[in-house]
Amino acid sequence: MGAIVRRLIELPCGDDTIVATLDVASGPVGLLIVSGGNELRCGAHRGMAMLARALAGSDVPVLRYDRRGIGDSTGDNRGFDESADDIAAAAVALRREADVRRVVALGNCDAASALALFHARAGIDALILSNPWTGGGDDPLPAAAAIRARYAERLRNPREWLRLLRGGVNLRKLASGLAKVARSTPPTGGLIDRMGGALRASGVPTTILLAARDNTAIAFADAWARCDARSDVPLTMRNSASHSYAAPGDAAWLQAEVLKVLREVAGPVG
Repeated sequence: MGAIVRRLIELPCGDDTIVATLDVASGPVGLLIVSGGNELRCGAHRGMAMLARALAGSDVPVLRYDRRGIGDSTGDNRGFDESADDIAAAAVALRREADVRRVVALGNCDAASALALFHARAGIDALILSNPWTGGGDDPLPAAAAIRARYAERLRNPREWLRLLRGGVNLRKLASGLAKVARSTPPTGGLIDRMGGALRASGVPTTILLAARDNTAIAFADAWARCDARSDVPLTMRNSASHSYAAPGDAAWLQAEVLKVLREVAGPVG
């Protein structure tokens, strides 16, 4: 296998310019990576750049980009809920620059939420939604579902009981967490129902990947189970607490799961 070719490209989005990186390959299905939060297109710990290079080595062209107002792209950063045009422009660029027949899109955190909401407009053929964001505002505490999961895990650990008896637990923080769990109510409406409704309306093949011990993933799984609008989408878990899949073995697992979806979308050869 020869060296992977990595191209820097610019694409128009309204009056602004989005800067993207394309890892060149000749396969018929391309992967569009949408960055979450204010993350650059390389991803946390350069995880998305390394994933792109590995997939290109498996004959998958991969395009990553900086959303408007972030990194090398021009314009204002309006957040994930205003990123429909960015996703659509990047999908068009991937189809044109890599000459692919189908596009699979991958997003982590609020990029997954954005893809769930706006994939149909971008003509995405399949989705990989990782640790989707369900909201939460400026509350410094994790979601109530994540707090419950943490407490349940600790109650099963004798060392945590010993730490409590020895005064090694912050009782003020414990009280705040218990209070949040006590006053929490099942989520209704809002972002989770918008996501579920959009996925059900399009019927696009969707895979949801969750780092099982990540607070955002725990909150999503809890809200998704209560979502009346949700479609029948399987949840695939990785026993990790790393939101960006930076723990040992996480990157290989993510690559394998993404390749599995890409091969399903490509269909039989010949």
